[in-house]
Amino acid sequence: MPSFNYKAIDQIGRPAMGQMDALNEVDLEIRLERMGLDLITYRAVAKSASLLNSSKVSNQDLVMFCFQIEQLSSAGVPLLECLTDLRESSNNPYFQKVLGAISAEVEGGKMLSQALAEHPHVFSEVFVSLVSAGEQTGQLPVVFNNLFNTLRWQDELMSQTKKLLAYPAFVAVVVFGAVAFLMSYLVPQMASFLKNMGQELPMNTKILIALSNAFVDYWWLMIGVPVLAVIGLATVIKTNPMARYRFDMIKLQLPYTGPILNKIIMARFARYFALMYQTGIPILDAIKICEKIVGNRVVADALSRVHTQISAGESMSESFRNAGLFPQLVVRMIKVGENTGALDKSLLNISYFYDRDVNDSMEKLLKMIEPALTVFLGLILGFIMYSVLGPVYDSFSKLKI
Repeated sequence: MPSFNYKAIDQIGRPAMGQMDALNEVDLEIRLERMGLDLITYRAVAKSASLLNSSKVSNQDLVMFCFQIEQLSSAGVPLLECLTDLRESSNNPYFQKVLGAISAEVEGGKMLSQALAEHPHVFSEVFVSLVSAGEQTGQLPVVFNNLFNTLRWQDELMSQTKKLLAYPAFVAVVVFGAVAFLMSYLVPQMASFLKNMGQELPMNTKILIALSNAFVDYWWLMIGVPVLAVIGLATVIKTNPMARYRFDMIKLQLPYTGPILNKIIMARFARYFALMYQTGIPILDAIKICEKIVGNRVVADALSRVHTQISAGESMSESFRNAGLFPQLVVRMIKVGENTGALDKSLLNISYFYDRDVNDSMEKLLKMIEPALTVFLGLILGFIMYSVLGPVYDSFSKLKI
């Protein structure tokens, strides 16, 4: 559907500008009239420009969307006014365009969940399902409050992960820069000096000079091969389901990071499962949706087996136990929830426990990474300096004064 940049005015004469999808000028004018706007001028957006502007809707945009919808709807503000206020207050041009299209669709008679479903690249299936359940039960503000808390938790977890990776990435850049400088400039200079002295070089110095020559002559190959290998591996993983499955399994089995990733996945699964159960989505439907949001094919395959066993009449706790992947904590808490009729509380407890463990594990891992990287950098620089300065020192020590 074509996109149009428009300029319009509302009923009291205030100007409004934005971007909206429409079939043509007439359709654009009708959509704007539904929003209480009168079209003044418009301009079709070129496809290339539309693609450049499409970019993304960030997780923070969705957090604020849920928060404002919950606050405004709880205060009794009509849904269309909520969407209009959100569109005008958003700083993301693309999200403004999406909200404008949603407003037009709701004005045209669609339910909010149906309008959200028209934008799957912004609103996930679980998001739409929860909103739909909230509409059916009359608990839309509660659903948006739960979504706000869940998305905020997800955003905080992402921030912690970035913080964990920031220092190792910085140290890796420093190490690479230092090694590149030493191997491309310092070592060749010292190699010429050592050769002019005419003495026999030790094996470690010969190895260092050979590595330096290879780095200077084939630096493009040393950089290009890893980059191409990463691109090729990413392509294979993306296009080959079996390769994706094996890659996801390796990620879960890695030392140190594997257990943390597993806890993150379990916390996400439990939180979203609890959210869907609270909203009234059937258990089998909730498990099916969770298969798509866990972000790991191995866990998704285990959830598929759970779905099959529950459909066949097995209890939920036994189905999770038989899947062979879920920790005992998950199985026990689900069994407690089954027996007490408070499955949502049990699932939220699972999320709480794993969330706390993830925070503790990340802090411990960060404390391990910092000194380990410092020692690694020291060893590399120490080897280079020893290999370069050792022969120089030996030469000076043999001079007769």
